[in-house]
Amino acid sequence: MTLERYMARRRFWEWVIWVSYLMIAFVANTGIVWLDLDRSGVPFYSWEPPVWEATSGIIQGLLIFVILRFDRRYPIRADSWRTALLAHASFTIVFSLIHVTTMYWMRVGLYELIGNNNGYWWPNWWSEFGYEYLKDFRTYFFFVGIIYLYRFILRRMQGEAEFLSENHDDAEPVAVTDRFLIKKLGREFLVRVEHIDWIESAGNYVNLHVGASIYPLRETMIRISDRLSPQGFLRVHRSVIVNLDRIAEIETFDTGDGKLRLTSDITVPISRHYRKQLKEKLRQ
Repeated sequence: MTLERYMARRRFWEWVIWVSYLMIAFVANTGIVWLDLDRSGVPFYSWEPPVWEATSGIIQGLLIFVILRFDRRYPIRADSWRTALLAHASFTIVFSLIHVTTMYWMRVGLYELIGNNNGYWWPNWWSEFGYEYLKDFRTYFFFVGIIYLYRFILRRMQGEAEFLSENHDDAEPVAVTDRFLIKKLGREFLVRVEHIDWIESAGNYVNLHVGASIYPLRETMIRISDRLSPQGFLRVHRSVIVNLDRIAEIETFDTGDGKLRLTSDITVPISRHYRKQLKEKLRQ
């Protein structure tokens, strides 16, 4: 599979990766718990380890979306990693409370459904929670590590862009040349600004969409908008900047928002906040 084909269905394949990991973890953890219980001589029903691991794994899988959402608010960056790590460490308590509480009551309900006379209960809930929290803390940062490693590998494969005239000591945005320098797997090449179709926000980065290729650039939406607006680019949504020459059609919804169809047949959202400015730009 080529990188372009993967990126075209990136969200689908990301789902496949996470579901595959959770399934493998479920099978492995169930087997380990089963062997441990059998070795210790503790009586148990054969269906109990799968129920325990399934309830835990399902909730953890759903909470991955919560981690991603929280990470957008507190991304771990070089200039603020201490604050971000502290925020993530604090959030592990919320993560664990949701995981443990939901997991516990799912097990209680399943034991009732199966008809187990003894039921499922913890004699000391907070003591058990403390034990589960230590595991959840490790799991949380394992997920964060996987997310950031995946993003790093994807950026390396896609190629990371930077401004040709970039001066890293400048705090203020500077005008860009008509080219970007792309670094991709040890190679460097140039991409003309006019060939960029649109730009989207992506955490600490913005993604430059050039045909079927996507190049991450470490920049904010505000700064990239300031830099490229003189060259025919306009922000049309909090997470989207478009090349005005690439707009083929504008569709407006009753809410005032809408969408743009680009010459590449890609559709991007436009918010009503930016619609008036877009019309003014297109009249010029």
